[in-house]
Amino acid sequence: MSAPSGNPAPSAPPSYAEAVGINVNYPHPYPVPGPGQKPDGKEMNPPPYVGQPPPANNPITVQTVYVQQPVLFYDRPVQMCCPSCNQVIVTRLSYDSGALTWLSCGGLCLLGCVAGCCLIPFCIDALKDVDHTCPKCNALLGSYKRL
Repeated sequence: MSAPSGNPAPSAPPSYAEAVGINVNYPHPYPVPGPGQKPDGKEMNPPPYVGQPPPANNPITVQTVYVQQPVLFYDRPVQMCCPSCNQVIVTRLSYDSGALTWLSCGGLCLLGCVAGCCLIPFCIDALKDVDHTCPKCNALLGSYKRL
């Protein structure tokens, strides 16, 4: 293949330095900022506190807030943090006669158990309401009502 008669063929492609414009023979298409100058040519001041943290005018206070999940009380002891004494405890249970106890007693009376058998529900803890108390400070923490 021969080159056209008017234009001589280049001997080799440009080097990497020539292609990216590092060579000093080519003018830069835009002005190159010098050290300490912004690209728009204006002087740039160094930051006022080089190597030092900025002065703390208003110290930031951090407050940690612990959100306790609501505790569901049933007929079993619960391990929790007592809101009165702030101790981790296992609740103490106490049983009180509630609506289910009295309804069971009345139902047994209607069935004919009037000779004292109708009082059996007052001896069964599974028919009574449950109160949860703190074993350290004796504060009432919650109740579980059967009905």
